[in-house]
Amino acid sequence: MNVKDNKVAVFIAAGIGLVLLPLVAQYFGNAWVRIIDIALLYVLLALGLNIVVGYAGLLDLGYIAFYAVGAYMFGLLASPHLTDTFPFFKAMFPNGLHTPLWVVIPLAAVLAGGAGVLLGAPTLKLRGDYLAIVTLGFGEIIRVFVNNLDAPVNITNGPKGISQIDSVKLGPLDLGRTLDLGFISLPAVTLYYYLFLVLVIVSVVICDRLERSRIGRAWMAIREDEVAAKAMGINTRNMKLLAFGMGATFGGVAGSMFASFQGFISPESFALQESIMVVAMVVLGGIGHLPGVIVGALLLAALPEVLRYVAGPLQAATGGRLDAAILRQLLIALAMIAIMLARPRGLWPVPEHGKIRPGSPSTDPAPQASLS
Repeated sequence: MNVKDNKVAVFIAAGIGLVLLPLVAQYFGNAWVRIIDIALLYVLLALGLNIVVGYAGLLDLGYIAFYAVGAYMFGLLASPHLTDTFPFFKAMFPNGLHTPLWVVIPLAAVLAGGAGVLLGAPTLKLRGDYLAIVTLGFGEIIRVFVNNLDAPVNITNGPKGISQIDSVKLGPLDLGRTLDLGFISLPAVTLYYYLFLVLVIVSVVICDRLERSRIGRAWMAIREDEVAAKAMGINTRNMKLLAFGMGATFGGVAGSMFASFQGFISPESFALQESIMVVAMVVLGGIGHLPGVIVGALLLAALPEVLRYVAGPLQAATGGRLDAAILRQLLIALAMIAIMLARPRGLWPVPEHGKIRPGSPSTDPAPQASLS
């Protein structure tokens, strides 16, 4: 069997495993499937941030703002909030706003992409720490904005959040309800798993094609040396704006799916800690390397939930003197420190090209010419 056949066999096995994963997990409880669903949403976020941080080298600490833009967009267009608050919306849509999926995803991508360009435009001359501080401020502005936009006109419902958000519907199939196939029942969390899996696969293909394209190579040139890239004729301004816009589209789509999956959104879901966590996923997995980013996102998304089952017994062992939530955060921090000390370049970093391995023929000393 040649290398190509091996790759095909690996892809087929991985595909079967991904299809069967939620079916196996739901036998242990729907909570485990829900953990996997949230992990896939974080994979979408990490893939988008990897375009900005990993490919273009632009440190963005406010990426969660685009997540919020997509979530609130879907929340407003697929809930009774606007029709209950504004009489003219009630007159236009007497049955309520129920935006279909084929409108939601492109609209979330365009809206979040536009927000990404708006963020990138005033930060074109900033680098490193200064860029990180500005993007961090942008993320906090969006959170404070949606938290206070309930007066004098109630648009986001402020800290109360938006509830009764529609589930995703694909024709007659409602992903918010259990699907009975006769021989097996698929709960809502399992149906959402397959939707999120399709979105992740499409996103991976897009990111892979971008990485191999001229645009991807231009981003990497800017990441390595912006001055040299500009001297070689790369339009660094447009490339940076494109990186911010492309990365933001993934965040917007993930946010819209999060709103539908949860059925409720509030400003607390888009705090600074979430942005830091997504950055940690990219760095921990391996900056700029798609498999590493996916591994980092899955690990850090699932680890806090899995550690709930560890923090509880530890709290009981200490007689309740330690709070379980604080203990869980401590365990997460220790795990991250241990991983970064053991793997400074990430769990699955970009392969180093051009380095000669020890023991290869080119590292052996050159034979000396015989004098005889």
